[in-house]
Amino acid sequence: MTRTFLTVAATALLLTACGSGEPGEAGDQVTVVTGFYPLEYAAQRVVGDVPGVRVETLASPGVDAHDLELTPRQVASVQDADLVVYSAGLQAAVDTAVTDQAPARSLDVASVVDLLEDDHDEHEDDEESHEGHDHGGVDPHFWLDPQRYALAGDAIADELATVDPDNAAAYRANAEQFSADLRDLDTEFTDALSSCSQDTLVTTHEAFGYLAERYGFKQVGITGITPDSEPSPARMAEITDAVKQLDVTAVYAQSTLGRDLADVISSETGTQVLVLDPIESITDSSAGTDYLEVMRANLESLRQGQGCA
Repeated sequence: MTRTFLTVAATALLLTACGSGEPGEAGDQVTVVTGFYPLEYAAQRVVGDVPGVRVETLASPGVDAHDLELTPRQVASVQDADLVVYSAGLQAAVDTAVTDQAPARSLDVASVVDLLEDDHDEHEDDEESHEGHDHGGVDPHFWLDPQRYALAGDAIADELATVDPDNAAAYRANAEQFSADLRDLDTEFTDALSSCSQDTLVTTHEAFGYLAERYGFKQVGITGITPDSEPSPARMAEITDAVKQLDVTAVYAQSTLGRDLADVISSETGTQVLVLDPIESITDSSAGTDYLEVMRANLESLRQGQGCA
């Protein structure tokens, strides 16, 4: 009799711990799983201090988001999430997990931010393998345009309002504050970069197309959008000639990829090497603790390198 009573009691405790309410109710938790840092940051801003909501990301700091491989535990987290926020075409493993585990509980931000076409692959070494980096003919780095990034925040708020309607007003208010912060950032960039002596933006990795389009620069990449591609000697010579002919004074290295390619161009042309961060993650080497801080560090690099008054 005692053993039967203990079994029933343990079962009751287990059921109580699991909860039976809808997402957002007291004692329950809403879980948002994101593909990589910019989506995690946007989701965190939208969630704010709404109680009982947890935001997690699948890509660890410093790990190339493009090459992410999911562990069984991470696949299970996608399956169990109330909402999965991802960008289709950027992380093949996440795309597959969403299709298999959470097709009705996901938000593809690529569908709401008007992605730019990627026409830069001709710069990459034809013999280089880029498995896992097929972006579907588009540039995925939309968050480097604050206006597009704000659209992603609004879309996340709308999805969370559906998942957790009791807190819909809070999500939308938080999204509006996020958008306001991004408008302020956009104004800072627009004002600071309105009068620059150089409009050619030479980067080691063509991750800055949105930033270039938004603020009036022409991006010239040593390599294409794929971050681990290797430029041919002919491409290096082409970039060196362009830097000399256009009187470019700075070449931008990417913090997470090192500066070897930029240093080669610099040694041939006498240009300075500065850092631009595509903000795919935040690490100990990042020039700030969050997206806004790193974007402002990028702005200082651009002001110096592009000769902005």
